[in-house]
Amino acid sequence: MKNLSIDGLRTLVTVVDVGGFAKAGELLGLSQPAVSLQIKRLEDMLGCKLFKKQGQRQVLNQYGELLLPLAKQMLQQNDAIIQQFTSESVTGRVRLGIPSEFAARILPSIIGDFVSLYPDVALEVKSRLSKHLLSVVRQDQFDLVLALNEELSSSKYPVFMQDQLVWVGDLSLAQYSVVTLVTAPEGCIYRRRAIEALQQAGLQYRIVYSNADLTGLTAALKEGLGITVLAKSTVPAELPYQTQTQILPELGQIGISLVKNTQESAHAVDKLAEFIALRLG
Repeated sequence: MKNLSIDGLRTLVTVVDVGGFAKAGELLGLSQPAVSLQIKRLEDMLGCKLFKKQGQRQVLNQYGELLLPLAKQMLQQNDAIIQQFTSESVTGRVRLGIPSEFAARILPSIIGDFVSLYPDVALEVKSRLSKHLLSVVRQDQFDLVLALNEELSSSKYPVFMQDQLVWVGDLSLAQYSVVTLVTAPEGCIYRRRAIEALQQAGLQYRIVYSNADLTGLTAALKEGLGITVLAKSTVPAELPYQTQTQILPELGQIGISLVKNTQESAHAVDKLAEFIALRLG
């Protein structure tokens, strides 16, 4: 009797969740070839291909779509067994604040796994701009904050990982005399970095659409209203991106900080912080 690889199933689910082999490798701490090898071993075990080519991307085929929900069930059962026998009981409430792009692209699977492992923790998640998440005035609203941080060597809000900023959308729009931007409202780091980079490059721009939610920005980008800036790891799988072009300048790196704001439910907060840092870092 054959035994499926839990690691292989977790790799499959992660590839789908984050939208690509390279991003899955970054999240799992594996090289892209190692991710491809795990998927190939899973395919060899099952005797069928799980992905198909769609443009420049690899997406699940009919067998992959059939396997995905079953793989998630097996991972949940595996993690529940591990938690029951190896994890201490954790209770309490954690109020987590995160930027909307992390809420949409990275954290759903991470939060789902955490809730499965620690069902007695009441988790409240709210999305805000990083500027608001790190505001002293709002610190009592959150126990734990995941936020973008431009001060890569900050002692107040230490950076635990860095990401590349990229231009996202139909980049051929940048060939026109005025670069059209789709951005979050005033106060967004991405917005400011885009404007500063264009100004330093001597390029004219105008903001044609503004929305604080990544879903709204994604819809505008798909319609070709303009381009935007995001951290590379948060770019939706269906959108093209580049670090720079012949016209558009490079944007540099952005830091990501994980900040604890309270001692209430400290054990639960520590566990979630550890979980997020391990999975993202």
